Amino acid sequence: MIRKKKKVNLVKEFLEKGRAVSIKDREEALNYLVAFVAMIRPRLSEFESANKKFAETLQYLHQHDSVVNNLRVAIMAQLINSNLVPLLTESGITVSRGAGRELYARLKHKLLPPAQDPNDFLYLLNRIFFRHNDYEWVEKIGQEKWIHLFELIGLHFSENNPVIIKQVIVSLQILSARVAQLGWENEITRNTPAHWQPPNNPFAIQQYLVYQIKEQVVRFNQGQETVQSLAKALNAVLTECFTLVQHIRNETAEKGTSLSQTFILYQIEQKLNRMVLLLDIADADEKLNLARFANLFMTVVRNENRKNSIREFLSQTTNYLAYQIAEHKGKKGSKYITSSPLEYFQMIGSAMWGGLIICFVAIFKNLLGLLQMAPFWHGFVYSINYSLGFVAIEETKSTLATKQPAFTASAVASSLDARKSDDRPNLYNLAVTVSKVSRSQIASFIGNLIVVFPVTYLLVWLYDWATGHPLVQGEKAVHLLQDQHPWQSLSLLYACNTGFFLFLSGIIAGYVQNKINYGRIDKRLTEHPVLRLSLPANRLQKIATYLNEHGGSLAGNIALGFFLGMAGIVGKIFGIPFDIRHITISAANTSIGAYGVGWEHINYRYLANVVAGVLGIGFLNFLVSFSLAFFVAVRSRGIRLKDYPGFLKILWKYFRSHPLDFIRPRKRRSEKETTI
Repeated sequence: MIRKKKKVNLVKEFLEKGRAVSIKDREEALNYLVAFVAMIRPRLSEFESANKKFAETLQYLHQHDSVVNNLRVAIMAQLINSNLVPLLTESGITVSRGAGRELYARLKHKLLPPAQDPNDFLYLLNRIFFRHNDYEWVEKIGQEKWIHLFELIGLHFSENNPVIIKQVIVSLQILSARVAQLGWENEITRNTPAHWQPPNNPFAIQQYLVYQIKEQVVRFNQGQETVQSLAKALNAVLTECFTLVQHIRNETAEKGTSLSQTFILYQIEQKLNRMVLLLDIADADEKLNLARFANLFMTVVRNENRKNSIREFLSQTTNYLAYQIAEHKGKKGSKYITSSPLEYFQMIGSAMWGGLIICFVAIFKNLLGLLQMAPFWHGFVYSINYSLGFVAIEETKSTLATKQPAFTASAVASSLDARKSDDRPNLYNLAVTVSKVSRSQIASFIGNLIVVFPVTYLLVWLYDWATGHPLVQGEKAVHLLQDQHPWQSLSLLYACNTGFFLFLSGIIAGYVQNKINYGRIDKRLTEHPVLRLSLPANRLQKIATYLNEHGGSLAGNIALGFFLGMAGIVGKIFGIPFDIRHITISAANTSIGAYGVGWEHINYRYLANVVAGVLGIGFLNFLVSFSLAFFVAVRSRGIRLKDYPGFLKILWKYFRSHPLDFIRPRKRRSEKETTI
């Protein structure tokens, strides 16, 4: 600690006693900035203290005008004597033509960083913020405090800084050309409404206005009034560009999206944001928007520290695609959330029909197990059986309890959706939504299980009566019970595997539905030259409509069927403990095993443990599936739950005051609960 204080004091002494910094001596100015940042930078393990150190630094600057003046001169020395174009057009902005190329470039530069020009401002920035995690404390300090620092230093750009203004104009022209080029990509033009088509396309108009500003400032050196008039017009067109980008994104909720379209929109938005800031500098009115400047500063520091981060790139460019997939699930998930007593009992009734279908699925699965065939084909016919059962549940609009979490998680996450509101999320509303999901899940569990246990038992009795021998008996029946036992088998671990597969099937359903919408499959089917000649128009239209509405669900159900059917076979082939346990199928197997063992030979305590194991399987099916789906849905919206530590406290408070809301709905809901 003493050594640290001594180091800080030496830095302060250097800053205070150093002679006035010369704007022409860039190296001296750079050393001054390095020393200043060293005074602010917290220790690696003390990022939480960044705000405290920064506050002390601001107080120190208020007391030493000479240091403030030297800082201003040092910063301007770097800006005037450096090449700013790479900073303004590339740092924090994706420049690759595609997501694959950008990923390859980052991987390549991660292994062997590119050489940098000493005249490049980014080279100087990397010397000042040289630690790979400097961006963490820079962001921890926050926008407001950086604005305070820039105000204190007195940063401004005017026509008295022609070198900076000309570089800003060049950068503005480069970004403008790139925006125009991206705006003509097929993924953008085909989704652009008619009133924004040429000659009213804002992506084309903005490039013309930027050229006019460049001509007035650089070539003709026109007065401030002319430039500001053009800047005002350009600002209006850039706003229209933002509106068009958002319109295309809103349309993807119905039309779907692709990684290519998402990547292009992401690039356009990056460049437009940078152009707004550059326009604020280029109009030379000496009024710099320090909020935007502070954001640029933090973005550039983060980008230079994380410019080769593959994780950062994937997180930035795939979030919106994940958002669309989650939204397609979320639309369906809303029907699985009950609010009123009527909806609650309707959910139980729907789940009872789903449980009835699972009874037959479990019976057929055990019958298929009697067939003599290779392990792979056993897994294949099991998968077909499961898939048909899940599709039947979907087509009859009945409910399978474990299919809910992957869909309801998106609906829950929408309570935190920052894309739908600029305000902070309503955490109380989120707690209410969680209570609704909890009771809806309990209702579906109840509906499934009150049918599966007795009806499966009745079906195996009928099978015994019709054929003269039980479906399973002896050691095989005992083995069926043991497979569900919570500690005599790996059933709880296998239940987690099932939870993951439930989550994955939900992702597949959302992805396929998104591709169907984006690819306009229904329209392409109805216009297919062969199908139009082979099928009547009304039948072809019905097929196209069905696929458009149910294609994602079909894909998800078939995928889940194959995941569950092949899991045990994969475990046997590779000799590893890998299998699945699904609550409704486990409940059916418990009934089949109990009948095979016989009530006169069964140990009721052992059977109670098996039933408890089935309930544990259901809990883990739900917990794993919901947690993974909720995490993806929240991340896809760019939200970090750690930013909202008060949520668990609010949820616990709501649970203590309304515990029964998590089990069954109120007869009369309060106004708070109905507020969404």
